[in-house]
Amino acid sequence: MIDYRVRFAVDDTVLSTLHAIAFGSVVELQPWSARLERHALTWVGAFSNDQLVGFVQVCWDGGAHAFVLDTAVHPDHGRQGIGRRLVLAAADEAKAAGCEWLHVDYEPHLADFYVRACGFTPTEAALLKLR
Repeated sequence: MIDYRVRFAVDDTVLSTLHAIAFGSVVELQPWSARLERHALTWVGAFSNDQLVGFVQVCWDGGAHAFVLDTAVHPDHGRQGIGRRLVLAAADEAKAAGCEWLHVDYEPHLADFYVRACGFTPTEAALLKLR
């Protein structure tokens, strides 16, 4: 059974570890808690037996636009609909906050997930690498 929690108390080590495992990178401790409190409209965690197994955050412009970031599910819990439920819960939270639009940028291999599974409409966007 997966429990979904909105704006849960974030443990920086636990979330840094989940993020690294989900994205196949080296664990680097990040100041998630402070960053989320300062910049995020909301965030949602998926918990199995009180262990964080999925995460998504929503940042916003303070008005009509919100942005999905850092969707992550532990590989041991993949292909169970957790990512989809996280994104849909995040969308519900953004809507409840008065946002009109929810944006997401994704790599091509994730198009099926965001478009088919989560209901996003594909649009063109551009990216400028700053570092």
